[in-house]
Amino acid sequence: MIMRVFQVTTHAGKEAEFGKFFHETAIPLMKRTPGLVSVMPGAPRPDSRTEFCMVMVWKDLESLKAFVGEDYQSPHIDPAEADLVASRTIKHYELVQA
Repeated sequence: MIMRVFQVTTHAGKEAEFGKFFHETAIPLMKRTPGLVSVMPGAPRPDSRTEFCMVMVWKDLESLKAFVGEDYQSPHIDPAEADLVASRTIKHYELVQA
């Protein structure tokens, strides 16, 4: 399984608007995506007010590519959120069963 860690930093003052998009659009979309085993969204804390995170576990690389395309190593964002986002990162890991 593939663990995908997606982090977003919003523009200052855009936290609430991005938060609405995150909770009302992004999380529901991910929860109904085929091949996604689990999704763990993270909202900002007082010391990181502009940072959001989503940790996803995908069944396999093929499922991930079916969702984002062959360029799965680039952090894709919805056009609706483009003006809200200052930066984004994406990292992938093999999930280790503990």
